[in-house]
Amino acid sequence: DTEGLLRIKEENQKHYRRAQRHQEKKEKIQKHNKKLGDLVEKKTCDLKTQYEHLANLRRAHILELTSVIFPMEEVKTSMRDPADVSSESDNAMTSSTVSKLAEARRTTYLSGRWVCDDHNGDTSISITGPWIILPNNGDYSAYYSWVEEKKTTQGPDMEHNNPAHTISAALCYATQLVNTLSLILDVNLPKKLCNRQVKTQQGNHEFCGENLSRHRFTRAVKKLNANILHLCFSQHVNLDLLHPLHTLRNLMYLVSPDTENLGR
Repeated sequence: DTEGLLRIKEENQKHYRRAQRHQEKKEKIQKHNKKLGDLVEKKTCDLKTQYEHLANLRRAHILELTSVIFPMEEVKTSMRDPADVSSESDNAMTSSTVSKLAEARRTTYLSGRWVCDDHNGDTSISITGPWIILPNNGDYSAYYSWVEEKKTTQGPDMEHNNPAHTISAALCYATQLVNTLSLILDVNLPKKLCNRQVKTQQGNHEFCGENLSRHRFTRAVKKLNANILHLCFSQHVNLDLLHPLHTLRNLMYLVSPDTENLGR
């Protein structure tokens, strides 16, 4: 029993010495981890500072881009129909007659159905100048209405006096701005949309080539709106402000100086 007790004591001493060595290793590892943790924390702070600096640079570039090259602003288009004024001044006409005449003036028979074309009191968003505007409500039917009318109408073409060209130009500029913003923000866009007029196997690219069919035009607009929303999501724009059809309105919210996370 005495010999067994001595062996147990010797084994306990070995375990104790081994535990001491493990404790020393543990303390060394803890010191090393603490040193690495301090270094990681410092690097993280430096990285955060660099991110903030990069975000400020991106923000400055975007604000300069949208103030000098692609300025956007809300344009009131509340031009009243002269017939409305004359109708209101005519006491002999009843209110129902006035409303029916107004409704008749603001509808167009297109592709076998009547289409309402009333933008009285609406606002539009301009880009690069007050003469290049898009309807605020995202209704671009004037474009393919003009294309359809151009196919069927014979005679002189008053191309300089139709909204289709301003819509096409505005969408082309919006596409160019979105592509540039994706480069500045380093965000990959989900939809490929080119703003240059070049020939490919599919023909001219969107908005700045030949007159697009209704299907191609609608498809291109959907791709543009998807890219804009993707950029808005990446910059944490308030979702309550966004609408899937409001092309330039969403862009205005994206590049607004009030967007806190712009450049993230």
